[in-house]
Amino acid sequence: MSLDKDQIHKLATLSRIAIDEATLESVGERLSAVLDLVDQLQAADTTGVEPMAHPLQTTQKLRDDVVSEPNHQEAFQTLSDSIHDGLYLVPKVIE
Repeated sequence: MSLDKDQIHKLATLSRIAIDEATLESVGERLSAVLDLVDQLQAADTTGVEPMAHPLQTTQKLRDDVVSEPNHQEAFQTLSDSIHDGLYLVPKVIE
């Protein structure tokens, strides 16, 4: 699949990158090569193949969710003058 100059400029604008005219042809060739690879992948026959989230079908071992640090909230809040019901009061920044 080949891209014309207008399509490359549009892609550059959408991706917020600057492509000068000197490299426009090179970028177009590389983008076209990537799109050709995508076309090859889409042409592969995947009938009967179950979708999978990971090729090894493993599960992540999770640790137990236990408290490992003491709660110092009250000690820290004694250092602040602006506390209400256990919450820090901050100045309004958005009208």
